[in-house]
Amino acid sequence: MLTVLIETRNDEDALARTLMSLVSGAVEGVVREVLVHDRGSTDHTKAVADHAGCALIPNGELAAGMRCAKGDWLLFMEPGAKLTDGWIDAVVAHVGRRTTPGRFLRSRSSDAWFPSRWFSRRRPLAEGLLVSKPQALAKLRPGDEVDAFARRISGQRIGAEIIPAEIKQNRRRISEIG
Repeated sequence: MLTVLIETRNDEDALARTLMSLVSGAVEGVVREVLVHDRGSTDHTKAVADHAGCALIPNGELAAGMRCAKGDWLLFMEPGAKLTDGWIDAVVAHVGRRTTPGRFLRSRSSDAWFPSRWFSRRRPLAEGLLVSKPQALAKLRPGDEVDAFARRISGQRIGAEIIPAEIKQNRRRISEIG
């Protein structure tokens, strides 16, 4: 049903936290596969992805990775983001009744302080992105990275929460985004 796609660069610890939040979805059969789009990591990101059974998409191969995805729906997440309890039912309900993209609600229980919340609004995947594979491929432009692609897609709220990646892990990404 669902392919999870995570773009990463030197985010081994953050990637591991995100993958842990997806285990229940894999057990329930909702998550078919996880694709890690690596943008040139020099840490142990590739080893974390490999140990977790994820497939690696090399830098510059996002479109090819999306085309080869096994799931009918794609869930894009930042490394370090965590889905909260109830996400599986909410995603299954959204996919079952809607054809439009979806985004999670930001968790109210997270310990995010004000600057973290402000910066997460600037990050296009702070709330995740759930989109059907055909819609994603139609919106993808040549040479796109995940952030640029996600900025062009709006989505309805999914009835589940996400804890966005912490600002500490995203200072580098924020400076890259501009």
